[in-house]
Amino acid sequence: MKIQTVLEILSLPRHGRSIGNFSGDGTLLLLGHCKTLQQLQAIHAQAITNGLVSLYPSLILNKILFTLTLLNPFASTHYATGVFNQIPNPSTFSYNNIVRAYTLLSSPLFALRMFARMRHLGVPPDSHTYPFALKACVRLRAHLIARVLHLQALKFGFGDDIFVRNSLIHVYSDGGSMAQACLLFYENTVRDVVTYNVLIDGFVKAGDTVQARRVLHEMPVRDCVSWSTVLAGYARMNQCNEAIQVFDEMIASGVPPDNVALVSVLSACAKLGEVQRGEDIHNYIKSEGIQLNVFLSTALVDMYAKCGFVNVALDVFESSFRKNLSTWNAIIMGLAVHGHGELSLEYFWKMRRAGIRPDAITFLGVLVGCSHGGLVEEAQRLFNSMEDAYGVHRDLRHYGCMADLLSRAGLIDEVTKMIEKMPMQADVYVWGGLLGGCRIHGRVDVAEVAARHLMELDPEDGGVYSIMINMYATANRWEDVVRMRRLMSERKVERNTGCSSIPSGCMSHELFSDKESINFGP
Repeated sequence: MKIQTVLEILSLPRHGRSIGNFSGDGTLLLLGHCKTLQQLQAIHAQAITNGLVSLYPSLILNKILFTLTLLNPFASTHYATGVFNQIPNPSTFSYNNIVRAYTLLSSPLFALRMFARMRHLGVPPDSHTYPFALKACVRLRAHLIARVLHLQALKFGFGDDIFVRNSLIHVYSDGGSMAQACLLFYENTVRDVVTYNVLIDGFVKAGDTVQARRVLHEMPVRDCVSWSTVLAGYARMNQCNEAIQVFDEMIASGVPPDNVALVSVLSACAKLGEVQRGEDIHNYIKSEGIQLNVFLSTALVDMYAKCGFVNVALDVFESSFRKNLSTWNAIIMGLAVHGHGELSLEYFWKMRRAGIRPDAITFLGVLVGCSHGGLVEEAQRLFNSMEDAYGVHRDLRHYGCMADLLSRAGLIDEVTKMIEKMPMQADVYVWGGLLGGCRIHGRVDVAEVAARHLMELDPEDGGVYSIMINMYATANRWEDVVRMRRLMSERKVERNTGCSSIPSGCMSHELFSDKESINFGP
């Protein structure tokens, strides 16, 4: 029966102890079909009006409280509190519901307060109480409190409960105590897929992808979460070849990938420049009829853009029904780094007209685009407006872009003034941008200052020495050429070796300059 139809029945006059054709059981059934907070509140209001809350207060109110947690993130903690306060003599089940509600509704501190109140009033906990209290500890990163709850769970005899144990493994792995998490995992042979998954997640968060993959292969049954967690860990650690391998294993095992797995493997393809693999995954998404949500669309735009297929990235972007800030950033940055500076700027203004507020990455993209397009005045306007007009803090990356852009344009003195006024110390990118401009425009005097800072920041960068040698030679300052070469020898600095990697079928050909050998690797 549809929600609207039942609501109409509930609004009929009362007849004895039932409402229309519905009793308390009918209302419970109706609550189980709620999809929105408005529907829940309407049923609650009708149940109060028609006396059902008075007849069955604990039954109805506990069901309302439980249903409320299913509507996260649309629910309200104030509403949850109001419902709970109406329950006469709250039972363990009632307290479990409110602790669960506060935890799921992102109010973990209130969840622990209700747990403390429950214990203070002598209401006995059960095996369902501790998992949500422990989850609240994770969200608060209150690991000391979690250890106290662990002792309480043991005291009440819930230490072997699989839900409590899984929550404890989660708590300890989240706190970096992987040894304790492993002890809990291995000291009991009763495990389910969640037990394995929380341990895998702990290893991934600790950056130990080797152990995460080992546990994955130990699992008697793996679900989508198991594979996706390991895959995402490899992608996050920039172990991109391993991420693609895990994705292939996942497909071969017959487990269909979720959006997390697809986004992660597309990110790995983007970092490797493996556009063919990325395109294969895109075709898989199409063939399986997987709906492109905003995260998957963004991953595809980012992959095609980073691999240089800007037109395809634009097609995916334009066909995306929903776009968030990350989607706009992906296309703006993609256009910028591939030399489409004016188009990158055009998409920036499209984004603004769409009501999307830019962030630091957005401005980095448009400044890179302006740098590649030589759009000096536009870059200066955007750079100067970042903090005042948009509230975006300028960081070293933005200063590096401006140093590169202005130096290329020959505004060397303006760059030096900018560096003097920077609220932080310039890094290799800022000084490197200035040095590059000095090389183009022959400003040996400023180049010496930039080179000195670069040698302090990165003493082993042979490129800086090479640039200075060439600039001194062009200026016929041969004594400085000899001095710079001697300095390179004393510091045992080697000239940078150029390297290009060319994928061809299943082979990768690496070509090195200044070397006679060519390395062919799988």
